[in-house]
Amino acid sequence: MTGMRTALRALAATAAALLAVTALSPTALARPSEPRAPKEFVSLRSVDPTIVQEMRYTTAHTFMGERVDGYLQPVCVLTRPAARALHLAQRTLLRQGYTLKVYDCYRPQRAVDHFVRWAKDLDDRSMKEEFYPRVDKSRLFDDGYIAEKSGHSRGSTVDLTLVRLPALPTRPYRPGERLTPCFAPRGERFRDNSVDMGTGYDCFDTLSHTDDPRIAGAQRANRQFLKRTLAEVGFVNLPEEWWHFTYRPEPFPDTYFDFPVHRRSVAGH
Repeated sequence: MTGMRTALRALAATAAALLAVTALSPTALARPSEPRAPKEFVSLRSVDPTIVQEMRYTTAHTFMGERVDGYLQPVCVLTRPAARALHLAQRTLLRQGYTLKVYDCYRPQRAVDHFVRWAKDLDDRSMKEEFYPRVDKSRLFDDGYIAEKSGHSRGSTVDLTLVRLPALPTRPYRPGERLTPCFAPRGERFRDNSVDMGTGYDCFDTLSHTDDPRIAGAQRANRQFLKRTLAEVGFVNLPEEWWHFTYRPEPFPDTYFDFPVHRRSVAGH
């Protein structure tokens, strides 16, 4: 029990550090006129404050090299059933010395539209060397890396990984730093605090396919451990992305929302 309390305190410190790194300026506030989330949506932190949140799209460390439209605060928003299922998985993982870490949760449609605009600008390849070094940008739609709709916008899809406890914060990304391919050996690619999954998050490469046969040993075991743990609480993995999971049944299987990622969107839920 003492070990568990120590782990929880370490997770709280990690969360505070991540908030400090990803916090936006006071000007990035949701306008009162912005749409709010339906009551079925909650902040993940209100359901399980121990899950590490490293909300990448509020930072410049994205495949576009900039913060994504609609991400006004580094907060994970999900439908209540999906958040509760993650809580159940987290309880199991903490007993085994791991924690979940989410990279992205609900994604507003305006963010998806931002992805589409960026993908159509073939001259903007500033982050190619890290996120899609072996993919021609003109192929992003045909190869399925970018689409005009995302399951994330329905609120029950999450991008996440595993971190071995005690969880240390990921080092801050410095815009303009030297980029390394997302599939490079763990010691060479961007230093994330997660267990080794064989590629980094948002790696546009077939090596990101969950069951790619080239991924073996501890990397394959880590992917299968994550997949198995989440399957036990109702999540289904997207085969093309080891980090992408959708809770089933989805409360909103046919609705794509566009309220901003902000605490105000789910205040009082």
